[in-house]
Amino acid sequence: MKFTLQLPTDRVQLGAEFGTAQAVMEMAAVSEASGYDAVFVTEHPIPEDEWMRTGGHHALDPFVALAFAAASTTRLLLQTNLCVIPYRNPFLTAKAVATLDSMSGGRFVLGAGAGYLEPEFRALGVDFSRRNELFDEALVVMKRTWGGESVDIEGEGFEARGHHALPRPASDPHPPIWIGGNSKRAIRRAVDHGDGWMPIPNPSRFAKRRGTPAIEGLADLEQRLVYMRDYAQQAGREVPRDLIFMSVKGGMYGSPKFDAQEKLDEIGQMSQMGITHVAVAFPVDTRADFVDYVERFASDVIEPASRL
Repeated sequence: MKFTLQLPTDRVQLGAEFGTAQAVMEMAAVSEASGYDAVFVTEHPIPEDEWMRTGGHHALDPFVALAFAAASTTRLLLQTNLCVIPYRNPFLTAKAVATLDSMSGGRFVLGAGAGYLEPEFRALGVDFSRRNELFDEALVVMKRTWGGESVDIEGEGFEARGHHALPRPASDPHPPIWIGGNSKRAIRRAVDHGDGWMPIPNPSRFAKRRGTPAIEGLADLEQRLVYMRDYAQQAGREVPRDLIFMSVKGGMYGSPKFDAQEKLDEIGQMSQMGITHVAVAFPVDTRADFVDYVERFASDVIEPASRL
């Protein structure tokens, strides 16, 4: 089992604690030294005030933040979780991905999603009702662009005839694409276009707010994995090789109710289900606490999990 850790770049309101070059580089370096396999960041370019008032968050630009994480590490994978693909022209996303993957020596993982915040789509001038079509189109366009050859592509709002883009990604043929979302459409997209699937634990009470169906725990997840396997068989394709999920049993690390053995038991179940990566996040307000949690979680959970 591999472990991928969220860098708290969504806490930019805390300034130098998490939102500077020094902060990102230090957090990435200690994550690598402590044995984590990857770090991830989220994105929200221009969130709506009302969403922020009801629990939303800001974020650093994911590609810039991960570039600093890359600069302070040598082994750690660098992941978006997730990049909202319809927000951008696909050629711009392809360029950012190729640049970061090339400069990091092939360590980038494109965690990609369709997005769910309609006001943010409006602010960016993107048709929310077309987000799924834009997402599917962009996946095709980016893969062709990463080939480094001249392309003739016409899509929704763009046209490129006799264009090509360098550098190519260091990863061959391109960085892994992990598709986010709990819906059946997201699962089909992961099978058709992706190398991984990124569902999230999502209680029913949050399903509407987060714009994706509920997954209460491993029983719900198993039902979706059955759907994924059935769809892959019908489509004549392989099930994505990487599956990432956040363990919910055992409580939040650092809380008085945290139970290491219950957490390890669930991680063992996840491994048996074919989950390859455990997503980890820490509810901290200072960088010192983040570093402390990173090191202690590695000792309390990651090290014993390696013996399961």
